[in-house]
Amino acid sequence: MTREKSMVALAALCLSFLFAVSMLPAQQLTASLAGAVSDTSGRHIANAKVSARNTSTGEAVETLSDPTGIYRIANLTPGNYVVSVEISGYGAKSSNVTLSSSVSQTLDFVLAASEVPNAPSPASAPTSPSLQDLGFGSAETQANPQLQALLKKRTEMLKIHQRLGLITTIPMTAALITGPMAKAKGKNGEPIQEPTQANLDTHIALGGLTTALYFTSASYAILAPRVPGTKKQGAIRWHEALAFVHGPGMILTPVLGIMAYKQENAGEKVHGIASAHGTVAYITAASYGAAILAVSWPIHIKFWEKK
Repeated sequence: MTREKSMVALAALCLSFLFAVSMLPAQQLTASLAGAVSDTSGRHIANAKVSARNTSTGEAVETLSDPTGIYRIANLTPGNYVVSVEISGYGAKSSNVTLSSSVSQTLDFVLAASEVPNAPSPASAPTSPSLQDLGFGSAETQANPQLQALLKKRTEMLKIHQRLGLITTIPMTAALITGPMAKAKGKNGEPIQEPTQANLDTHIALGGLTTALYFTSASYAILAPRVPGTKKQGAIRWHEALAFVHGPGMILTPVLGIMAYKQENAGEKVHGIASAHGTVAYITAASYGAAILAVSWPIHIKFWEKK
């Protein structure tokens, strides 16, 4: 009866931790926006003020188009934005766009000359070829509703993936601490105290919870729709490369743990491949932590964006 009460208390504690952490905001990657500003004749417009306002937070970021009419805005929080362009002598224009993490979105603007006295002559603008001159049709240069819906779905699924990934670190850390392989040793190398049945049950429960959360989180990343024509860069590539280490480790760790558990219950000393249970668990946890840091640490993100 005492053992059953301890297991119920442990389950309640784990659920409390998960609820508390689930209320924290998920780590998010940054998005970027770029495009060209031109007039109706196809000439690019320099020094146009481009403003991107997040419809959820109200935060706005501004920039100016360069001499060739190109503008770029980086380090934006993924979400829905209203992007507007204005410059003296032309009518202002705005458009809605959904930005996804680690994806550079393109949004071009074509401005019409306004009826303003002494307005600058469009002929003075640099004569660079327009997108139409380069062979792109009007349908290809306008916002694509299907693509916007795809980007929105991918962003939502990756947010859940990130949130569950952070939550997984809680039972993973607890499982490492309660691991029977981590018990102290005496002078002759013998264990000072054998792990109790409650300790083993707690360790197994935490390991099972870690595995369940891990593969649930991974499923959201794997099933998130891919955006055609985009490629992963910098920290995202490191994040996915490390998955080839902690992914197999998440499968191998519980398998070796069960083997070690059966050997101990049979009165045997843990031997063979089962003795690598602790080492594999620590390598898996280390690579998992590195994968999270790869996409969460601001210095890494800025460094790879420069690349």
